[in-house]
Amino acid sequence: MGVPGLQAALLRAWGRWTARLGPRARCLSLMAGKEVPPAVHPPDRNVRGGWVWEEAQNPPKRFRGGEVEEQPRKLPKRKIVLLMAYSGKGYHGMQRNLGSSQFKTIEDDLVSALVRAGCIPENHGEDMRKMSFQRCARTDKGVSAAGQVVSLKVWLIDDLLDKINSHLPSHIRILGLKRVTGGFNSKNRCDARTYFYMLPTFAFAHKDRDVQDETYRLSAETLQQVNRLLACYEGTHNFHNFTSQKGPHEPSARRHVLEMHCEPPFEREGLEFAVIKVKGQSFMMHQIRKMVGLVVAIVKGYAPESVLERSWGEEKVDVPKAPGLGLVLERVHFETYNQRFGGDGLHEPLDWAQEEAKVTAFKEQHIYPTIISTERHERSMAQWLSTLPIHNFSTTALGASATAPGSGTQAPSPMDGSDQDMD
Repeated sequence: MGVPGLQAALLRAWGRWTARLGPRARCLSLMAGKEVPPAVHPPDRNVRGGWVWEEAQNPPKRFRGGEVEEQPRKLPKRKIVLLMAYSGKGYHGMQRNLGSSQFKTIEDDLVSALVRAGCIPENHGEDMRKMSFQRCARTDKGVSAAGQVVSLKVWLIDDLLDKINSHLPSHIRILGLKRVTGGFNSKNRCDARTYFYMLPTFAFAHKDRDVQDETYRLSAETLQQVNRLLACYEGTHNFHNFTSQKGPHEPSARRHVLEMHCEPPFEREGLEFAVIKVKGQSFMMHQIRKMVGLVVAIVKGYAPESVLERSWGEEKVDVPKAPGLGLVLERVHFETYNQRFGGDGLHEPLDWAQEEAKVTAFKEQHIYPTIISTERHERSMAQWLSTLPIHNFSTTALGASATAPGSGTQAPSPMDGSDQDMD
């Protein structure tokens, strides 16, 4: 190799070495009086179209055909409660039963309306846990509601109530909407529930009269007797005889009734009716209907008054169950939540005072007429009254003196057994 070839080889080696050293080599070369051309690096894989993206970041925009496309705007998803009213005739209760399409429920229609209104994704309708859905009470087959409350997470779209109602039948309405805390659960936060039971007053006629005597009118003396018996339910008792599949020793069978009374009668379409109201922390399946049924059996003369005390003991008592037609969930109560969050300046109290007129109108338009017309055409109360003679209200082998353990008067927690709240 000649001198020129050797010099060329040395220059190439020097260039590769300075390229690896980077800026430090440039300083060395300047000190030596030589300028080395900058090293050429391979192109950065994250440099595209003039934008530099970091590996951990997603680009704020995408490019298609040289045009900028904005990412879809995400709607806010918030926890809310809905005030619901519905006529339960023709439905198998409130709670949805996936896989049982033959048994239509109120929640089937509600979830369909939520999806069609565009406030929840379609897959949330298939799995309601994804929207943190919860109802205050699982009303039973045929039972109506004027003040049911459900909690769930939705997209807060414009005109939300109107859009949901536009996809619901007229006998199911959303009457109100309020924002609540992120962890709100309508069942667990509910302190108490108020139901009413509407029935024709001939149900209180003595058993010697015709089973459906529409000329019967409830006297002041009989109304006083009914209220005296209903007041016996107030306080804490063991209601294992007023539901199914509960034993006398199960803690969840003990329920606390705050008040129960019958209001003065009134006439509708020539037939006299009365309304029994009951407020309690929570109720088990069929509990209210059996409470009404036993009082009716006593007033008519089929059962002695002593059967009330026996029904709270350990023995098994045959308690008749009144029809579901007249039972209505009227209101749910959130006193504890309202005390803590109702005045914090961020959340509204859940009292629904502004929606009271809507609730009353719905009862007059859908609930009362359904109860009256169904009673006239199907005679559900009269047919049930005809079955009372076959019930056996006599004492069982355990004896009338048996009482449930822990018969103190302390009220259980409102959360106690609330998972069974259903009537």
